[in-house]
Amino acid sequence: MRSIKSVVVGDGGVGKTCLLISYTTNTFPNDYIPTVFDNYSASVMIDGEPIKLGLWDTAGQSEYDRLRPLSYPQTEIFLCCFSVISPDSFQNVKSKWIPEILHHCPKDILILLIGTKIDLRDDLHVLDELTTRNLSPVTFEQGNKLAREIGAIKYMECSAATQVGVKEIFDYAIRAVLDPPNANKGEYMTNDSVPGMGVHNSSGNKKHNEKNGFGTVTGGAGKKRKIKRAKKCIIL
Repeated sequence: MRSIKSVVVGDGGVGKTCLLISYTTNTFPNDYIPTVFDNYSASVMIDGEPIKLGLWDTAGQSEYDRLRPLSYPQTEIFLCCFSVISPDSFQNVKSKWIPEILHHCPKDILILLIGTKIDLRDDLHVLDELTTRNLSPVTFEQGNKLAREIGAIKYMECSAATQVGVKEIFDYAIRAVLDPPNANKGEYMTNDSVPGMGVHNSSGNKKHNEKNGFGTVTGGAGKKRKIKRAKKCIIL
């Protein structure tokens, strides 16, 4: 079975775990429990061939800075997350997370930039809190600009609470690994890079260390495609 390994990174509290739980179980956890390390998975079918999408959740707190990179080997794509209602987490993408990824992985490793908690971007209570600090939510334009600055293949937004954009993120991540853009030419993936492909995720069985989502991915006109392999992160 073809496996794809993805690792989710970002500041603590930006919603990494909620994003993974929302995708793999179609539920949203109401309680915040800081993650150390956790694994999730989603099984999908591409042109009749099974693929296992491995999803590695990591701790964003600084006390895990030395331990966290142990999850990076063999990673094919990173989901670098920040909260659109936390400008600090947005700034840390460029100052902390991208340097950390590039320190341990090839410079052309696939990175997908994710803005989370978009359901709170217009929340009055959140806006009041940000205003008292002379801050404002991160806009889509700012996220898109940052994606190009750091060499990410795309900027995407989501809300784990409402599931808006959640499926599309992992759909896109799979596309990027199977048909990676040419980083040397500055190519960015488009939504039509793999015509007709879509991930249809359904609820999976919950476990303590692994949550499984099951779905299918269909290719355009049912045709077989030649799959290119993305660069993997290897720590020597």
